[in-house]
Amino acid sequence: MTIAPSPVLEKFSHPDITAKGERRASVSFHKLETLWINTGTLCNIECANCYIHSSPTEDRLAYISAAEVATFLDEIAREKLATHEIGFTGGEPFMNPDILTMVGDALQRGHDALILTNAMQPMMRPRIREGLLALKARHGARLRLRVSIDHYTAALHDAERGAGSFDKTMEGMSWLASEGFSITVAGRTSSGEDEALERAGYAELFSGRLIPVDAYNPAALVLFPEMDERVDVPEITTACWDILHVDPASMMCATSRMVVKRKGATRPRVVACTLLPDDPQFDLGDTLAESFRPVKLNHRHCAKFCVLGGGSCSAN
Repeated sequence: MTIAPSPVLEKFSHPDITAKGERRASVSFHKLETLWINTGTLCNIECANCYIHSSPTEDRLAYISAAEVATFLDEIAREKLATHEIGFTGGEPFMNPDILTMVGDALQRGHDALILTNAMQPMMRPRIREGLLALKARHGARLRLRVSIDHYTAALHDAERGAGSFDKTMEGMSWLASEGFSITVAGRTSSGEDEALERAGYAELFSGRLIPVDAYNPAALVLFPEMDERVDVPEITTACWDILHVDPASMMCATSRMVVKRKGATRPRVVACTLLPDDPQFDLGDTLAESFRPVKLNHRHCAKFCVLGGGSCSAN
């Protein structure tokens, strides 16, 4: 009897088997420490290599409303989930008209709130600045902002985000610092520099502008791996955990989920990861409870960003 040969698989094409025929790794859900809210993919700028392909015209993820976010905060309270942090990402969160209401609701319920922002014009509008100051006065350091500064030089930052964006971001960053907000920074490793050299460059930038961020603290300055989709990356197998000495419980999808509102949808959905809102295999349901199941690492971002790059969007 002739046995048909196994089909040739391409990388990241099968949920359970790699292209080499090995068993693909997965991550079991542990507990919901961080719930991410994607506020929408619209952004005031268009980066050369945006993780989520946001732009001033990209609205495939619509603005989520404060009422829609509240249903998930209600579920956290009702199910007594151990959710410490509510994160807000985009796009640019400060473009969403409900951002202050959403953040205030999360803080009022006792969660920490983390906003990822480019600190440019959307954040610097008078209404937003007044709202942020009011939230800080009420909730103090439980409100945190993480500002994206892709490199400590204007030239490399602007190469990613557009001419003049560095100066505008630093204006917003300086305002946050002068008002005493709890701030951290997200950088990138796209320059190819040694990490120690890169951190020293950021330290000089922060010192010169009186920005109270410790560039040598990985929690204060997070350096994310570059996500160039043209670069080949290996698939993660079950054997990789021991080979790489990585605990699967340390992966983002073990302790976090993200809520998205797709354009034209009647209700938000829960997805596994902040980087993968569009891939159907990472769409996990209408509710948080439905989403608490293992995630198969069947995407290049799982390998490059999380397992190999050690990336995590959370502040925890």
